[in-house]
Amino acid sequence: MSEMENKRFQEPQWLEWAKELQFIAQAGLTYTKDPFDRERFERIREIAAEMMSRRSGLPLETVKKLFCNETGFQTPKLDCRAAIFEEEKILLVLERDGRWALPGGWVDVNQTIRSNLIKEIQEEAGFKAKPVRLIALHDRNQHNQPPYAYNVCKVFILCEIEEKMMLNENIETVDRRFFSIEEIPQLAEEKCNVEQVRLCFEASRDPYWQPIFD
Repeated sequence: MSEMENKRFQEPQWLEWAKELQFIAQAGLTYTKDPFDRERFERIREIAAEMMSRRSGLPLETVKKLFCNETGFQTPKLDCRAAIFEEEKILLVLERDGRWALPGGWVDVNQTIRSNLIKEIQEEAGFKAKPVRLIALHDRNQHNQPPYAYNVCKVFILCEIEEKMMLNENIETVDRRFFSIEEIPQLAEEKCNVEQVRLCFEASRDPYWQPIFD
């Protein structure tokens, strides 16, 4: 990534502070046995939420749902995305807001990355597919905008179609289509951007591809 791109995706200092305060508070709440320390850690978490609300413009209650509902030691969330190709074109799904994305989403607690991706592809694109090769592991806030108040590990996997079916009505997507690299439409860039789609094209053409990770 170039110096200009690094500057573009660098988190604001206040966001780094808020995330670190949230991390310290949640770890303290997980491990402390002292009721007075618990009060202090709860207040630290509230301060982090207030910082985020004040600087982002989000309602405080919305931020608290992001910051204050998790328990246990805080770790990044997992988001998996499928790269499926047909005749040198990549599969994208049309979301209800009119933007396109690679099929995929959050990894459910009762799923592996593989099983979750199989489920997401069938639900969002109407295809039965199998994951075959890891493309990249991205720290979301280093690559996608806008920055989130928590860390996300984005997993890009090359997949192959096993069976095409009808696209059933669902709450997320309304269409599916294959695009060449020159035809990429407007993307939901918080989920995948043009650089990440280009990376998938590169990986699909290289049988000796080495996964990229941050």
